[in-house]
Amino acid sequence: MKIEFIKNIQFTKLVKADGQLREFNFRKISGSKEGLFSVDVSDDRGNRKMFKMAKSENTWKIVGDEPLPDWIFKNESIFNELIEEELKING
Repeated sequence: MKIEFIKNIQFTKLVKADGQLREFNFRKISGSKEGLFSVDVSDDRGNRKMFKMAKSENTWKIVGDEPLPDWIFKNESIFNELIEEELKING
């Protein structure tokens, strides 16, 4: 009998975006070989903004066509660094 364990990776990081610290929650979606992370954050009004990040050409990029504020796209490179750092520790 073969038992396979899939490690659940989720973490929260504070990132300065649009002039204030915001709490970004990252969760690796299991079942995807390439890797896919769901990310959520609150905007100024407390509404949750949710998006996904996928690895493309060795860089984590925002994917999907959901309308997102510019302050999310401006921090895409920081999100890439945070995901890579977490995967080195817990991947």
